[in-house]
Amino acid sequence: MKTHDFYFDLPQELIAQTPLQQRDASRLLCLDRNTGAWSHRHFYDLPELLRPGDCLIMNDSRVLPARLLGSRIRPDGSLGGACEVLLLIDRGDNVWECLVRPGRRLRPGARVSFGQEGELQGEIVGEAEGGNRLVRFAYQGIFLEVLERLGRMPLPPYIKEALQDQERYQTVYARVSGSAAAPTAGLHFTPELLRRIREKGVETGYVTLHVGLGTFRPVKEEDLTDHDMHSEYCVIPQETADLINRTRARGGRVVCVGTTSCRTVESWAAEDGHMEARAGWTNIFIYPGYRFRATDALITNFHLPESTLIMLVSALAGREHILAAYREAVGQRYRFFSFGDAMFIG
Repeated sequence: MKTHDFYFDLPQELIAQTPLQQRDASRLLCLDRNTGAWSHRHFYDLPELLRPGDCLIMNDSRVLPARLLGSRIRPDGSLGGACEVLLLIDRGDNVWECLVRPGRRLRPGARVSFGQEGELQGEIVGEAEGGNRLVRFAYQGIFLEVLERLGRMPLPPYIKEALQDQERYQTVYARVSGSAAAPTAGLHFTPELLRRIREKGVETGYVTLHVGLGTFRPVKEEDLTDHDMHSEYCVIPQETADLINRTRARGGRVVCVGTTSCRTVESWAAEDGHMEARAGWTNIFIYPGYRFRATDALITNFHLPESTLIMLVSALAGREHILAAYREAVGQRYRFFSFGDAMFIG
């Protein structure tokens, strides 16, 4: 199967630049994964699409304000040119794997400063795969609190407008800091909508997958099977594993919210769909031909052409069904990507 098999034509003006004022007012394209039939709803209609006995699995990872703008420190201690550091992975002992700019000047031994009077400083202590840098940070107090003061939200490259409210790039249930990008399917939920879903008899559970920037990386290989997936850290707690097993035993559907929840569940599910509590790194690559073990339905946004994410949804519903639904979404002027509209695939 070729990467170009997952191309579709997307007008630039359909890429959503800002979130809607009301989270659950986004449009919802409902796709029958077996027949390819679709209908048009709104996200606040979601409880009508769920059944008593289903469970909803959501990714509770919280996006770090991981983009740091500062200055290089010269050998004499004075401040030099501007620099940018984007936190990717916590490697422990105050060392983070980061993207840095300008890369040619930020080699091992270089130092950087952020905030007034160098409230946060870093030293490049090594290089990582793909040209990333290992940066050891020095600061006073609690690192996440320093980051909240100094960092900016790392919005995807296709969003050009500034975000007025940083919390709109967080889900309402985000609680475990660690992502470099939001699990965007969850951005549509409100506390009131979750209450209505639970009143319907649908149980809710959480997994954690810290989203890396590799989620935006295009598939450059002509043969998609040659693509190397980036690794991301994920956790399935015991109560969520129990919920999934209980749901399957009673004949309910496991409905994953977003491709990150789906990848987490599928990474650790046994061949028969049984789930155990697990934690670790996953680089699972789901594309057509994959047999889903635990995921029965999926709530997801509209994805980039030729991306691993459109390949995942094509594995669930069939490539032709997905591309036809995407053509319908373009024709109906749906909003695409992180701040865009959503799909329910069931």
